[in-house]
Amino acid sequence: MKILKVSIIIVIFLVGAASLILYGFYKYNNKEKKTLTDTERKKATGSFIKLSQGITHYQLEGPPNGETIILVHGFSVPYYIWDGTYEYLVNKGYKVLRYDTYGRGYSDRPHVVYNKELYSNQLLELIGQLKLQGKVNLAGVSFGGKIVTDFTCQHPDMVNKVILIDPAYEQQKPKVPKYLALYNEAVNSDERASNQVTDFKYPKQHPGWKKLYLPQMSYKGFRNALISTLYDYEQHGRQSNICLNSANKPVLLIWGKDDKTVPFTFSDSIRSVLKVDFFPVTDAAHLPFIEKPDTVNAKIVSFLKQG
Repeated sequence: MKILKVSIIIVIFLVGAASLILYGFYKYNNKEKKTLTDTERKKATGSFIKLSQGITHYQLEGPPNGETIILVHGFSVPYYIWDGTYEYLVNKGYKVLRYDTYGRGYSDRPHVVYNKELYSNQLLELIGQLKLQGKVNLAGVSFGGKIVTDFTCQHPDMVNKVILIDPAYEQQKPKVPKYLALYNEAVNSDERASNQVTDFKYPKQHPGWKKLYLPQMSYKGFRNALISTLYDYEQHGRQSNICLNSANKPVLLIWGKDDKTVPFTFSDSIRSVLKVDFFPVTDAAHLPFIEKPDTVNAKIVSFLKQG
């Protein structure tokens, strides 16, 4: 009996010690120290608007009566990912809107389920409150491609043309419990930031990419938005693309041939069910509009001008 008591005490001690170590590791690596306030938002360019689930950070430029194109960023890199394309399209006379989805950049991080409805409603409300008239063109990169595809399926009468750049296709839910995924995201935050450059074929040509990414990680709610999206946004690539095809919209599909984030071979899967104007980009990876801006941006404008 005495041996059993000693064994229990030892187990309790070891569990307690392990818990303290894990908590200490979490505290040391956790980057989410700040709350995103109006004062913090003054550090950002662009504008802010209150929607039903919180404040959205956006930028809108171009002639009042210009043809509208909305740029939707990917899974975690906020709207600065569109810097070059945004400026290019504005200079070409388009009215261009880009925004941070909930949980990213300088938009609010509501404690809600990050599912298809949340992202679609954010875009729907943004279009409405900014009083964008007529049908809009939508462009999405990576996970943003998923957002614009699903939005077009839900609101086909609001959309003119769709541009998909290396779009997310199939995403399996993580098999570990969500709380473990959140812990892992906290203690490996440096790895997530550092790995952003793997979206490029030539990472050394983009030395400041990680530095741009880091500020959003300091605001509470960032990793919850990412993890909830992984678990709660149902991604069925084939089904979504069949739906988009039935909407009968002109679709431009751009894909970097050297993409390792969403491999180029997925373009075959998409084109098997979705009629597209296909534009493969040589010597580029997941972000061809950044690596080959002259070629890709010119193609986007050419596509928009087609009758």
